[in-house]
Amino acid sequence: MRAVDRAIAILQCFTPDRPALSVIEIQKRVGLSRPTLYRLLQTLAQRDLIQAEGEPQRFRLAHGVMKLSHVWLKGLDIVATARPIVEGLREATGETAALFRVQEDRGICILECESRHVLSISRGVGDSLSLIQGSTGKAMLAFMDPARQAELLSTVTKSSERAELEEALKFVRRHGYARSHSEIFAGAVAVSAPCFDHRGSVVGSIGLYGPSARIDEQKLLDYSKLVREAGRQISVLLGFQDGEVAATKRAHPD
Repeated sequence: MRAVDRAIAILQCFTPDRPALSVIEIQKRVGLSRPTLYRLLQTLAQRDLIQAEGEPQRFRLAHGVMKLSHVWLKGLDIVATARPIVEGLREATGETAALFRVQEDRGICILECESRHVLSISRGVGDSLSLIQGSTGKAMLAFMDPARQAELLSTVTKSSERAELEEALKFVRRHGYARSHSEIFAGAVAVSAPCFDHRGSVVGSIGLYGPSARIDEQKLLDYSKLVREAGRQISVLLGFQDGEVAATKRAHPD
């Protein structure tokens, strides 16, 4: 068990910022003697989990790690993975919480935990809407590939409406969440945050919505923090690394 723990510690040394490390750098991170470290590196290399390259020698993760990642991704059920987080958001706020997935030019509701209040807002699982509408759509659209985003924005024919939408998307990228008032349902307020996958690509959004009679500006601000955290948690469970959000934002300079 000790050897397994040490081997895992070595694999976890590598990060997106430091994909290649020398023996000395690895040793500083795991605190092992040089002979022990070399033995473990040799074993990991034999299993195609580590590879050595260059002179002086540096190590990086090998294709065997990708094989394990592929198996994990194949077995990943986003609804089952996100359900506790979506349910927790509903319990923390008392409002309807839902998870949406990008599908072409639309956002599809794949999970909804409805508010227990008599007066509540519900979209329903399977409901879909254009990405240019509502907070859930804008939370996804704001972080899409620039070319794809421009294509969707071109469908907005009125220049004033397009300018308004572009400003809304800038707000989302700047603050990490989207908001809407009466865009889908009259008298409804919504706040949403994006969800990213292991590649840093936006794959969906988590939203919270309810009647404006119950959600004032202060509550909306409070809920935006909860939604952003929920989106971050789901993203991490999908393999997203927090540091990748900076690269995602750099693709959309405002």
